[in-house]
Amino acid sequence: QTSMKNMERELVCPVCKEMYKQPLALPCTHNVCHVCASEVLLQHGHLYCDPTSEPTSPAATPSTRSPRLGRRAVPKPDRLDRLLKSGFGTYPGRKRGAVHPQTVSFPCPACQQDVDLGERGLGSLFRNLTLERVVERYRQTINISAAIMCQFCKPPQLEATKGCTECKSSFCNECFKLYHPWGTQKAQHEPTPPTLTFRPKGLMCPEHKEEVTHYCKTCQRLVCQLCRVRRTHTSHKITPVLSAYQALREKLTKSLAYILSSQDTVQTQIAELEETVKHTEV
Repeated sequence: QTSMKNMERELVCPVCKEMYKQPLALPCTHNVCHVCASEVLLQHGHLYCDPTSEPTSPAATPSTRSPRLGRRAVPKPDRLDRLLKSGFGTYPGRKRGAVHPQTVSFPCPACQQDVDLGERGLGSLFRNLTLERVVERYRQTINISAAIMCQFCKPPQLEATKGCTECKSSFCNECFKLYHPWGTQKAQHEPTPPTLTFRPKGLMCPEHKEEVTHYCKTCQRLVCQLCRVRRTHTSHKITPVLSAYQALREKLTKSLAYILSSQDTVQTQIAELEETVKHTEV
């Protein structure tokens, strides 16, 4: 048990304190999650890069790519708005307002030193596929060794065989049928593998059955990773879902604020018109 805990500490990102997701190998030999690295550069004034895009690396082939779980904090709307206006989507490492490319300095959280990433920033880093596979195997080992028990069985509990994202619970076969009776709304819940941590179910692409990660402004629709590589969206303007969401939310918030601020004026005008109508009738 102690050796497993020690191993788990070695597989934890120094930024998010969670197990590595798409780890990048820094020149100082330490590792950091791809999205974490993007957020660190953003905090230090470098242009935010697409967290779901892969580093420019021969190792990052389509067969080895895995979508990033969206568990990161969303950039603040005011900062996001500035980034969108300053040229969102340019290569990682370019500072706002910079005319000529400049080298990117990355503060490594492990060795507490500034690491030079060159002009291409994160694009010059290689994805640590070996570490990524070790993390995946460790996760599988943990899931196998720790049996998940049904949360609704009376003692003695049976081992869970199904999970339900909507109910956020794990069930044995009999309890799943009992709590999802035929003909009710719960009967529509799709069973998933049992787990102790239920992640909210994201929107799925109806064509590829993959979770949507981006928004195509040209088509005005959500797209998944497979949709992005199709010729249909070759010259289209595509942004991450979070960016599109924040931009649209800010626009709607401003419109709503304008409507609410004008509400009193409109009500006053309606009252005056009603008085005019009464006076005319008299």
